[in-house]
Amino acid sequence: MNAHAPSPPAPPMGLLVELTHRCPLGCPYCSNPLALERPGAELDGETWKRVFSEAAALGALHVHLSGGEPTARRDIAELTRHASRCGLYTNLITSGIGVSEKLFAQLVEDGLDHAQLSFQGADKETNDRLGHYAGSWERKRAFAAMVTKAGLPLTINAVIHRANLSQVAAFVDLAVELGARRLEVAHTQYYGWALANRAALMPPKKEVDESIAVVEEARTRLKGELVIDMVIPDYYARYPKPCAGGWGRIAINVSPSGKVLPCHAAETIPGLEFWNVRDHPLSDIWRDNPAFKAFRGTEWMLEPCRSCERREIDWGGCRCQALALTGDARNADPACHKSPHHARIAALAAAEAQEEAGAAAIRWRSLKTAVALAPRARSTPDVAAQA
Repeated sequence: MNAHAPSPPAPPMGLLVELTHRCPLGCPYCSNPLALERPGAELDGETWKRVFSEAAALGALHVHLSGGEPTARRDIAELTRHASRCGLYTNLITSGIGVSEKLFAQLVEDGLDHAQLSFQGADKETNDRLGHYAGSWERKRAFAAMVTKAGLPLTINAVIHRANLSQVAAFVDLAVELGARRLEVAHTQYYGWALANRAALMPPKKEVDESIAVVEEARTRLKGELVIDMVIPDYYARYPKPCAGGWGRIAINVSPSGKVLPCHAAETIPGLEFWNVRDHPLSDIWRDNPAFKAFRGTEWMLEPCRSCERREIDWGGCRCQALALTGDARNADPACHKSPHHARIAALAAAEAQEEAGAAAIRWRSLKTAVALAPRARSTPDVAAQA
């Protein structure tokens, strides 16, 4: 069957807003871009409110209030209230640090529906070390108690990598102890800061397989008590994940300064112009921005994706990963076993997982630190001109 031109896009399901890149943590796998946006560039509250109103009118169902640390915004309660009044389901994605009982009570009063709390480790020493913040363990536990006391659903998010892979079972126990309804065991996805730190974070495949078995056992044992989601490392996958549900299909990301993106790492792709909510209505961006149309649907695909029976299942995988590992964002995601570059991604994972732990210096996420990745092996065609 031949590829076909995309139909007009259906409404997005959700909106992920990075309200700020300010954050007390220094996680080495952060999904924020290496070039973090400064506080002075952040959208003002009235503009964010307009974005929420436009998202609801466009048909979005939920908004994820993220960052950085979203509660670093003094107007977080006001923004939550407006999003709730627009009819959006509100999810706070937080480190839990700096959230006082007074602020949290205000968030609940203003319509907060759900909280997602990150833990960097399943014990105090590991958590504080990997978050690069002493004392964060106690603050996170205190925040979890606030959420459950208020009767809100709590999700625990645990990003997994070499330094905490042995703690998967302990993360399950922690989630149960804290009264969480859902646990995300999310193996590190290597973009942004994680790509810069890949050599320090990549786990051995054998240990990844063991962690998958731990999760499967826990899912059976805790059925009806705790939902456990799991994301495995792309580098050990057979098929790629449909990144963000497919480029420009179901999700919108908005950066602190108002740039609208199909996914967190989209700005790494040269030749794409990302429109800003300061200049365009969200509906126009979703429908007409060439950057959103560049990889929407299947018309853009090269082989083997173009004729693959899974092309409308995984949508070619991740464009940013294809760029980072093959030099061309149009190529099949090398996580797919059908990609001619798949052997390279497997070899990279095997080589880096065998490096002595701690041999690679960690670059801690920070607004004060500039991190440069090695240049790509070759240039990438201007995909905007081909969209």
